[in-house]
Amino acid sequence: MSPCARWKRSRKLSESAASISSLPPAPESGLVRWINQWGSAVIDGITTVGDMAIFTWQMLRWLFTRLPCRGTVLINFYQVGALSLPVVALTGTFIGMVLAVQSYAQFHAIGLDSRLGAVINSTLVKELGPVLAATMLAGRVGSAMAAVLGTMRVTEQIDALTAMGADPIHYLVVPRFLACILLIPSLTIMADFMGIVGGYFYSVIILGIDHAAYLNHSREGVTGFDLFSGIFKSIFFGAIIAVMSCYRGFNCEAGAEGVGKAATTAFVYSFVLILAIDLFLTIVLNSIYYTLYPNGTSFL
Repeated sequence: MSPCARWKRSRKLSESAASISSLPPAPESGLVRWINQWGSAVIDGITTVGDMAIFTWQMLRWLFTRLPCRGTVLINFYQVGALSLPVVALTGTFIGMVLAVQSYAQFHAIGLDSRLGAVINSTLVKELGPVLAATMLAGRVGSAMAAVLGTMRVTEQIDALTAMGADPIHYLVVPRFLACILLIPSLTIMADFMGIVGGYFYSVIILGIDHAAYLNHSREGVTGFDLFSGIFKSIFFGAIIAVMSCYRGFNCEAGAEGVGKAATTAFVYSFVLILAIDLFLTIVLNSIYYTLYPNGTSFL
């Protein structure tokens, strides 16, 4: 074959290849599209977990290396602790009263009205107090943290801190983390106390249950281990709220919509993780309790 013929043949092959490559891609089947979507979701989830682990490690490294200044910590303590007292106290009071309303009919039917205090107080101290206090704080404090840090990310204030030589995690995240893990247990105690007061008020004042019997059974039904377990779980809840909210704020998408999305996802993820950690810690603490006290505690 002459060189001219070979050149013409190669030109025709290249033109045919170009025409084939310009054709639209074949449509994906439903199975392939489903696999692609789930594969992308799994990869994004693994990437997010790894990124959050690195973020947490950097925060803990600063926490054990050099604490932030006193003024920054006190401001966050005031915002997380003092400003959350009214909503936590109000929530705890109404939860205690609702428990009294819902439980009275069953206990009255079997003639155990005076035992109502043991169930109300035990439920509040072990479960509802810590979980509801953490939920309220995830909505109030966690969303605010994510919105503030997200706004700082969008307006490039976090980049400005880095340019000035300050570590944004040390300056912005560590004080909020300390405020959450140190003050949420105190707010949990406040929620427990107000719930007990609310349950007592509705049971004794409104329902007319005997005062002395109610208090006596309440004291017998709640142990020191119950109070410890609730406060112990609240420390983990506070850590979850701080880490998740600060992480979502630091990784906020651009624009006002990104800030709103960061605040929403911070609350949703914190709430789901609070329930998951509560289940795990309840199983562990119950196993420890029944190992130490094989006979358990009878409420009735």
